[in-house]
Amino acid sequence: MEELFNLLARIHPISEPLQDHLCRTVKERQLAKRSYLLKAGHVCRTVSFIQRGLLRCYYMKEDQEITSWFMKEGDVVVSIESFYHQQPSYEAIQALEDCTVFTIECNELQAIYRAFPEFNFIGRILTEKYHVLWAQQLYALRMQSATERYKWLLDHHPELILRVPAKFIASYLGIEETTLSKIKSGRR
Repeated sequence: MEELFNLLARIHPISEPLQDHLCRTVKERQLAKRSYLLKAGHVCRTVSFIQRGLLRCYYMKEDQEITSWFMKEGDVVVSIESFYHQQPSYEAIQALEDCTVFTIECNELQAIYRAFPEFNFIGRILTEKYHVLWAQQLYALRMQSATERYKWLLDHHPELILRVPAKFIASYLGIEETTLSKIKSGRR
């Protein structure tokens, strides 16, 4: 949980009472590779901080899995719409590696916001960070060629190329796996 406290403290100092409260309420969860943090059709009841491992978020389009996001150590992971509206999720969140995550229940997060004003600031900064990342990703994936998208991924998330199977990288970039292979080999 030290990594979580370090992340929070880099955003804003956290008081000792808040640290104590988080120690009592944050739960550690182990996920085996290929297991799910969230299955499509279920309600996302937690927001999670990834201490170790890699997850992917995907949804189904017809009979095809469409990867929309990768989350790794130090990232916060949540199915946004499902979590904030407490409605069934159209997306799934699956472990690509064995993972350790720390989770906070939705109702507990709201209680923390009410009891600890400094956590509101932390929540806002984290929300801003992920909104900016989402906007950058949308631009890169919608406005660039396949080669430019792959270069963007290499520039911004080079570790994913080594950790994520090619079929998921291709799906994330919106291209066929054969196209990804050609881009990687310089034939495109």
